[in-house]
Amino acid sequence: MTKVVGLTGGIGSGKTTVAQIFKSLGIPVYNADEEAKLLMQNSAAIQQELINLLGEDCYINGQLNRSYVASKVFTNPRLLEKINAIVHPKVATHFEQWCSNQNAPYVIKEVAILFETNTQHHFDFIITVTAPIDTRIQRVMDRDHKSKKEVMSIMNNQLPDSDKINQSNFVIFNEKITDLKAKSVLIHNEIINNLKNN
Repeated sequence: MTKVVGLTGGIGSGKTTVAQIFKSLGIPVYNADEEAKLLMQNSAAIQQELINLLGEDCYINGQLNRSYVASKVFTNPRLLEKINAIVHPKVATHFEQWCSNQNAPYVIKEVAILFETNTQHHFDFIITVTAPIDTRIQRVMDRDHKSKKEVMSIMNNQLPDSDKINQSNFVIFNEKITDLKAKSVLIHNEIINNLKNN
């Protein structure tokens, strides 16, 4: 059975950059958020369930209407939970199929809301990436062209970093991009050594 390492962190923390470093070390990475978007776009079953939940406007000409969906969940966390309940089980099934095709000492599953969905027990190790709040807000505003209010709303739907850190095996403090590779390599080596000894 392939060992699975969870990689998480709040929006703007730099977890995707860390994922790329692990990829460069030969570790397969599954981006759960990207796969969820693809399934929301391509799965007829998910499309129908989302239309039942949110109305016909959540798809335009077969394309997911992201801004409409975002506006619906912006002020309604319960609705977000219902969407997650539709999408996440199908992502989990897709991930299991993907895992069975990998040939590496371990794989990484990049998940933005790992603890929020109470799936931490599915992982052999968990890495949390964190960065100062102001840095994260600025990164997301620059990257996604969102307002500070929009970024803060997303952050408010995610657990505080302190809660994630307390439940993680490894923590990467992403203050300088130049330190990321060295920190990631150290964790990679520690995981490999742990797998050899167990």
